[in-house]
Amino acid sequence: MTELAVDVTGLDKRFGDKHVVQDLSIQVETGKITGFLGPNGSGKTTTLRMLCGLLTPDDGQGTVLGLDFRREAERVKRQTGYMTQRFSLYEDLSIEENLTFVARVYELPDRRRRVDEALERLGLQNRRRQLAGSLSGGWKQRLALASCVMHEPRLLLLDEPTAGVDPKARREFWDEIHALSAEGLTVLVSTHYMDEAERCHDIAYIAYGRLMARGTADQVIADSGLVTYRAEGVGADRLARELAALPGVDMAAPFGSALHVSGVDRAALEAAIKPYRRPPWRWEEVEPTLEDVFIHLMGQSKDNFG
Repeated sequence: MTELAVDVTGLDKRFGDKHVVQDLSIQVETGKITGFLGPNGSGKTTTLRMLCGLLTPDDGQGTVLGLDFRREAERVKRQTGYMTQRFSLYEDLSIEENLTFVARVYELPDRRRRVDEALERLGLQNRRRQLAGSLSGGWKQRLALASCVMHEPRLLLLDEPTAGVDPKARREFWDEIHALSAEGLTVLVSTHYMDEAERCHDIAYIAYGRLMARGTADQVIADSGLVTYRAEGVGADRLARELAALPGVDMAAPFGSALHVSGVDRAALEAAIKPYRRPPWRWEEVEPTLEDVFIHLMGQSKDNFG
């Protein structure tokens, strides 16, 4: 049987009258990269913090790294790396000083060697004396990742780690994540980027505290039941609002100058677009994209802050 790094059921958390996470169950295989997706305010960050012992759940049971994630939260913390949305290291310390501080917090033996190895792995050697506050977003990201993996965790939680980072830095970051995964590290990463979701081994989609889809990208698309048509031609993208109001159309979204129109009832969808199947527009049925599926799922979910 496949070993699970995360095996939690019935996860629940409220803040006052807001039910942020509702009866959430999630399993993550050891050594896999699982993408955690969903709209803002859906409980992704809260879930990550509960899994690593930083936040106490109201309910739920299960294991993280083979440990009871509620009763043994302190032991889970010691074996987990957590990279927050915002850069959380000291900006008035150098790269090397920040990593040395982290090594001391974890009481790592042979700290100088561990710091040197972290600098080497993330390509930070030549910048070791540069103040963290003067780094660009991509270099801050490297430093944050280096600090998260210095103590050799078995689980890495990344909360929207590449927000605001340029495409080259994002690609280099993901290359490193896959290298860490190949060494056996389990990764759970929240993201809003569809190309990053497709880089994950599998994905979990959470909307306002509830798990709505789980599996590989291909499985999630197949299980959605969506039928999607793509329209091209002059002004096709401007038909979105008009088509979105028609019966059978669950979603109409411009993609550049083209338009994606989707629904789960094929007959109703085809009836809706039939009057528009004329010049200057050209229509073809296409495979739904992850973005099509996620917009569809968002439309099915209810905002628990509304």
